Amino acid sequence: MNIKERAKTYRSDVKPIWCPGCGDYAVLNSLTTALAELEIPPEMVAIASGIGCSGRFPAFTSAYGFHGVHGRPLPLATGMKMANPELTVFAVGGDGDGFSIGAGHLPHAARRDVDLTYIVMDNRLYSLTKGQPSPTSPVGTKRKASPYGTVETPLNPMAMMIAYGATFVAQAFSGKPKEMTKVIEEAIQHKGFSFVHVLSPCVTFYDTYRQFRAIATPVPEGHDYTDQVKAFELALDESKLYLGVFYKKEDTIPFHERLNSVRPEQRDRVTLMRELIDYYRP
Repeated sequence: MNIKERAKTYRSDVKPIWCPGCGDYAVLNSLTTALAELEIPPEMVAIASGIGCSGRFPAFTSAYGFHGVHGRPLPLATGMKMANPELTVFAVGGDGDGFSIGAGHLPHAARRDVDLTYIVMDNRLYSLTKGQPSPTSPVGTKRKASPYGTVETPLNPMAMMIAYGATFVAQAFSGKPKEMTKVIEEAIQHKGFSFVHVLSPCVTFYDTYRQFRAIATPVPEGHDYTDQVKAFELALDESKLYLGVFYKKEDTIPFHERLNSVRPEQRDRVTLMRELIDYYRP
């Protein structure tokens, strides 16, 4: 069975209902291809999603999935990994889901270094609700909900995640699916919290394919991805759309392993409490 055939085994019978041309199709294809390349069985994969166009993602795969509430895929995915560390766990969402109502979960998932991959499909809009500006919409974006153009400064997701201490930070573009597949593969293999920011254009309300193709370029050859300062420099250079790994910290100890190291002590305390209760029981 070749890679394309294997990748199909990760797809469910539910047909995606995204708009024709939506960048999320490429993300779905890259994810299933990456899983096929790494030969991870579908039953060992779990995907948590929030609300938005990308929230439908788990239904289109044959893996375990949980379509949660707005902005909450990271707590769900963290729980999945803690309950069964053997699973390969993903959180998926959009820019509104991840950087607005769900933004408070980002620093904590990163600092804990939960061993999961968070893929954010950023189209710079709330597209499911007809194209309102999102936290990453450029200044001046005119839509029905912002007829005079947005005046808010957009967030820089890459700089945020580097600052939060994520141990793997990378960027991809739906218009470059082969490169995106490689990035997702590397994110899955990383032992710790992996953040993959995907520029995933919305062809219905904000078609940015041509704009992104004009500035998309690979991370410079020789880039030291272990250097946070160098990673920040790439993140802050908005004249280019750098694709690839910005930052990667190696030899990390993920959250579930650190948690397991204190669990024997926790169990001892439970035993002690039971003994005390029994001692004072009438």
